[in-house]
Amino acid sequence: MLTVTDNARTAVQDLAQQAGVPAEGGLRIAQAADQPGNFELALVPAPQPNDQVVDSGATHVFVEAEAAPALDALTLDADPAAQGPGFVLTPQQA
Repeated sequence: MLTVTDNARTAVQDLAQQAGVPAEGGLRIAQAADQPGNFELALVPAPQPNDQVVDSGATHVFVEAEAAPALDALTLDADPAAQGPGFVLTPQQA
């Protein structure tokens, strides 16, 4: 299952608050429709029915069911020094 770092949690929480996303909403990761192998990240008011809820603390990260297998061994991180949200997907540490 995709893991989420503390930096990514903070970035998602900050973005969701700035965008006025409801408490049950969060960041959704889905496969890009026009670019296989790429992912789209979007703030959403709630998960879709088949989404996998990856992180359900103060922040929420949802993964589209079709994207979940490709993300299983990855970690979502964010660079706090980046201009704007700098999310990256990296292999999980063993």
